[in-house]
Amino acid sequence: MSELCNLNCTPCRGGEPPIGEEELLRFLTQIPDWELITDGKLRKLTRQFRFKNFRQALEFGNRVGELAEEHRHHPLLCIEWGRVTVTWWTHAIEDLHLNDCVMAAKTDLLQ
Repeated sequence: MSELCNLNCTPCRGGEPPIGEEELLRFLTQIPDWELITDGKLRKLTRQFRFKNFRQALEFGNRVGELAEEHRHHPLLCIEWGRVTVTWWTHAIEDLHLNDCVMAAKTDLLQ
């Protein structure tokens, strides 16, 4: 279990700086299955989870949703037959925040 799993999300209402490059690279080593992508200028963390059928994918998506509600930080979820893609970024700052790394690590625990 990574140190990220032990952290909690902190409210981010905008105006806060995004996670720094060095800190992000350090945390990415703790969530190695997540991919850092850039959508325009927006940095995001994304990961695809695979399942045997749609029901398992839907159940996982619901668990991610419950986790998101618990921490008041919400991802983009794409649920398909046998696959769920989870993408984290912080809408308030339009970039990555420590919260996104924390939630990626917590999402990994739901598998």
